Amino acid sequence: MKKRGKKYLEKAKLIEVNKLYSKEEAIKLVKKTNVCNFDASVELAVKLNVDSKKAEQQLRGVIVLPHGTGQTKKVLVIAKGEQAEKAKEAGADFVGDDDIIAKIQKEKWFDFDIIVATPEMMPALSKIGKILGPKGLMPNPKMVL
Repeated sequence: MKKRGKKYLEKAKLIEVNKLYSKEEAIKLVKKTNVCNFDASVELAVKLNVDSKKAEQQLRGVIVLPHGTGQTKKVLVIAKGEQAEKAKEAGADFVGDDDIIAKIQKEKWFDFDIIVATPEMMPALSKIGKILGPKGLMPNPKMVL
């Protein structure tokens, strides 16, 4: 049998094994019984009794977490003129045109997570497609509006 620490055994006494807890009680209990010194994660398993083989029982949806995932994305916009100004106003982290493309090509600069490009900049951007493609950063021309 695995040996457990004093803190773990002390916290384990607070949990009733066969009791079903409500959401609120469970969250309070998780916070109360935390024994680690870092931000721990919690997993939730839900049984929905859905047969995924049947088309009318498919389950699809999106959930928006109240505090997000805690991660922010750095956005690079490759545009010229008025569209570059709009991107700066919208809150893009980096905005540029041929100078940014040259920087990526020469310095291997990848301090961003997402690239958005205007249609007129796609031919210039295709020159560095061999660099951006394997990293999953090359914008898809089909998605350009």
